[in-house]
Amino acid sequence: QVQLVESGGGLVQPGGSLRLSCAASGSGFSIYAMGWYRQAPGKQRELVATVTSGDTINYTDSVKGRFTISRDNTKNAVYLQMNSLKPEDTAVYYCNARHIGIAYWGQGTQVTVSS
Repeated sequence: QVQLVESGGGLVQPGGSLRLSCAASGSGFSIYAMGWYRQAPGKQRELVATVTSGDTINYTDSVKGRFTISRDNTKNAVYLQMNSLKPEDTAVYYCNARHIGIAYWGQGTQVTVSS
């Protein structure tokens, strides 16, 4: 089984930056897809960005041009560089991994964008 552990969340001012990291453990294979989802208060969990082992990347429209996802296939790790943060980016961010129809989730890390 795969365990995902996120880090890098915190409190930042509007316009600031944060870098989220997610490390996968317990896998002896290269995970097909890894990414980030987020859930804000009163809202449904939504996709932020995903990247496959072949480097196919998808972003939700609201973060395009501001966020950058990357991964290290040898480590089964995924990262999210978040720039030009806005208050509406405030949410719990969850690391996600998918492989052969199975989804794995981290426990979440809080990102708060506020003055």
